[in-house]
This record gives sequence, C-alpha cells and structure tokens, in this order.
Amino acid sequence: MARSVNAGPASPAASSATRRLFLALWPSAADRQALATQAGAWTWPAGARPVAPARLHATLHFIGPVPAARLDEIAAGLAVPLEPAWIVFDRAEVWPGPAVAVLEATQAPEALGALHQRLAQALRGLGMPVEPRPWRPHVTLARHARGAIAPAAPTPVRWRVSGYRLVESVPAPGGGYRTVRAYTDVEERH
Repeated sequence: MARSVNAGPASPAASSATRRLFLALWPSAADRQALATQAGAWTWPAGARPVAPARLHATLHFIGPVPAARLDEIAAGLAVPLEPAWIVFDRAEVWPGPAVAVLEATQAPEALGALHQRLAQALRGLGMPVEPRPWRPHVTLARHARGAIAPAAPTPVRWRVSGYRLVESVPAPGGGYRTVRAYTDVEERH
C-alpha cells in the first residue's frame, strides 16, 4: 500500500462546498525543467496558452468536483499499491478538439497501467465516476495550440515515477494547484 502524506493546511478555497480534484504523476524539479525545455522548443501560435512549468504533470484520473466534507475519506481511499517505474515521454503532438499540445508516452509501463487500474477501482469503490476511454499518458504543454509546431525530433523526457498525488485545482483569480495528499512507497534517490 502506498504511504500517504498530508500536504498541510487547506487552501483558501477550503471553505467552499466542493473541491475540484484529480490524480496525477508529478515530475521532480529536474524532470519539470526537461519538460519546460521541450515546451520551449515548440513554435506557438498567437493565442496559445503554454502551461507554467510549476503546473506540468501527467493526469492519472480527473475526479472533478467533490463535497469538501468527503476530502479526507477520498484521500484515504486512494492509497493503493505502487510499483516504481520509468516512463518516457517521447512524442510531441497537437491533439484535435480543444487543440492541446502534448508530450506523450508512446508506451505506458505495465506498472503504471496497473496503478491507473487500481486507482480506477478505488474511485469506483468511493462511488466516483471513472473516464471510460483508455489512459494515454501525456503532459499538456499548452492549450489553444491549434497551429503549434512541434520540434522535428523532440528529446525524450525519461521520468522516474515513485509516487502520485491527489491534487486540487484552486479556482481563479490567483488559482493553481494544491497537493492534497502525496502517495509514495519509495524515497527519491538521485
């Protein structure tokens, strides 16, 4: 079972009736810098909204709004077994629809696919919906990116995953992300 660590005091949004949550793989500082370097190699059209380096992550599951009163129960219920693994983000693309520029992993390690499935089971056990589409591990580099030009040969970003986070999207103005709980079995070693 993954160990969980509370992230500290609640955000100013803590008094609100609901929290907008998601589960994510969060990069180390070095991995975040490598991702930001990749984002800097793109040519962005006018109107593109690059993601700030501090907000770069790979979503495991979007949860959405939940009652604030359930936050502790949800955080406890999402502690699942975790096997550390390496993931390589090696394909730069602009996905259609809302036109998001991503750095995608062409192969998801089996251990991370298993983590994704265990978290889906935990979410269902908590009475929460789960996205029915297959998981496509990726990091969103920019939104409103129609017409963006990816580097011809992106440098793969190899990222060691030894944990995951339950994260709250804090509403604007001045919004951002707040880690509600971090889950890990392994201490980072460099």
